Amino acid sequence: MKGAAMTSTQEVVGSIVSVWRYPVKSMMGEELNAAQVTKVGLAGDRSYALVDTSDGKVASAKNPRKWPQLFDFRAALKDAPRTGGKGPPVRLTLPDGTIIDSDDPDVNRILSKALKRDVKLSASPDLHVATAEEYWPDIEGLDHRDTVTDFGLPEGTFFDCAFLHLLTTATLDRLRALYPQGRFEVRRFRPNIVVETAHGEKDFVENGWIGQMLVIGDAVRLTITGPCPRCVMTTLPQGDLPKDAGILRAAAQHNRANIGVYSSVLHGGMVRRGDSVRVERAHAWD
Repeated sequence: MKGAAMTSTQEVVGSIVSVWRYPVKSMMGEELNAAQVTKVGLAGDRSYALVDTSDGKVASAKNPRKWPQLFDFRAALKDAPRTGGKGPPVRLTLPDGTIIDSDDPDVNRILSKALKRDVKLSASPDLHVATAEEYWPDIEGLDHRDTVTDFGLPEGTFFDCAFLHLLTTATLDRLRALYPQGRFEVRRFRPNIVVETAHGEKDFVENGWIGQMLVIGDAVRLTITGPCPRCVMTTLPQGDLPKDAGILRAAAQHNRANIGVYSSVLHGGMVRRGDSVRVERAHAWD
């Protein structure tokens, strides 16, 4: 529309109910009250990963046949992360309760013994291009079935696809209705930000956000770039959650195996539990 001016409106779609950071790839993470959003996601997220010294591949729970124990490890940053520069050390809790810090000179030996495979704990700036493996279970609707494939990680990072992952309570409620036997809990899906929807929906509401701008609190602006395709990790046991292939099967049958959405960061800032979440839409007028 030639000569049209642009304006925008914001619609409140929910509020943040939880914030999550995973300092070591594929280990259990930490729930936070607040976190700094940077251009590469939550500060401190996926700062570290285990690397298999035999083949150089990043350890990932996406291949549980090779790495069956990763969800039995927990990681938490020892100090608040700083934007720019080297991140803080990470504190690891092993399955037997042993606690060790990433800056302990014996950390690689202890982790290798616990995993029964030679590994080294690496900080993401140490790797420029990394690869990992993914096992695809035999479930209709997945891109591959009963096979293992390699995938590359974004250069210089330990993320799989995108730097920030959002999930709504509406999606979890929809999946619970579709598969009542399953336990659709947040920790199965490892999001960074969980949004409680404003209107009590039970639907895949994030699908409608794709391509839109999301505004969180006073400063943070995100572009929702696409759906989050799910993998075998969602089916794995962790803590008191049982192994359950039906979790992924329900997503494949009813939402093309997607649960939640990915985003890129237009403008960073702090996000806090309770912050409002709004969709911003542009409008043209003469």
